[in-house]
Amino acid sequence: MTDILQEIVAYKRVELERQKQLVPPRELYARVERLMADGIAERSMSRALAASPYGIIAEFKRKSPSKGWIHENALPVDVVPKYAEGGASALSILTDNEYFGGRLDFIPQVRDAVEIPILRKEFIIDEYQLFEAREAGADAVLLIAADLSREECRTLTRTAHDLKLEVLLEMHSEEELDYLECDPDMAGINNRNLGTFRTDVANSFRLAEKIDTDAVKVSESGISNPDTVRLLRAAGFRGFLMGECFMKNNDPGKALAEFIAAI
Repeated sequence: MTDILQEIVAYKRVELERQKQLVPPRELYARVERLMADGIAERSMSRALAASPYGIIAEFKRKSPSKGWIHENALPVDVVPKYAEGGASALSILTDNEYFGGRLDFIPQVRDAVEIPILRKEFIIDEYQLFEAREAGADAVLLIAADLSREECRTLTRTAHDLKLEVLLEMHSEEELDYLECDPDMAGINNRNLGTFRTDVANSFRLAEKIDTDAVKVSESGISNPDTVRLLRAAGFRGFLMGECFMKNNDPGKALAEFIAAI
C-alpha cells in the first residue's frame, strides 16, 4: 500500500518552493517581524484545554485522502464561529489544499470572529510555514514526528516558541515518544496511522501511561462517542481533536454542541 504521508510530504516540498518564489522568505520574515513588534494577542491552546471540562478541539476539515470530500461547500465563516458558540475549547483549521481542501487564508477569515485558540493543521517541514502561521493569526501549530528528524523537530519547536506559537507534537507509536524531548506544549497521540490512514482509538489508551511529560495530552482522530472522551480523560488526556465526526453533518456546530451535551 502506498504510504500516503510520504506522498503528501513530497508534494508539500514542491508546493513550498513554489510559494517561496511568490513570497520570498526575507519578505515574509520582515512582515512577521513588523507584526510582532506591534504586539500580538496571545491565546494559549494548552491552557485552554487544561482548564476545560471537555477539551474538544473542533476541526474545520472539508476533505481527507481516505474519505474524499466530507463537506465540500462548507465555509469557515459559517462553521468556525458556531464551533466556538457550541463549546469548543480550541479550533483546528486544515490549511493543506491538495489533500484536505483547506487554505491558509481560512485562518484570518475567522480569527477576529472567535476568542478561542486556533491551531494551524498542516504538514510543517520548514520554518517558512511557521512564519506563515504567525502572519495568518494562528495561535498554535502542529508538528508531526513522522515527518521530521528529532533535530528538525527541536529546531522548529524553538522557532515556533520564538514566534509566540504553541506546539502540538503529534506522535503515533511508542518509538516516537522520544520526540517529547523537543519540549512541545501539547503531546498528541494520533489514532490514525498516517501511512495507511487506518484508525484505532485504542492507540491513545495503549500509549497513555508511557507519555512522560508535563505537556497537555491530546488524543487525535477516530473519536465519535462521548463515552470515549470520558474514558480518555480518565486516562489523562485533556484535549480531543475531532473533525469528521462534526463536519459530516449539515450543521457541524450543532453536532458539536450536541456531542458536548452528551459528555
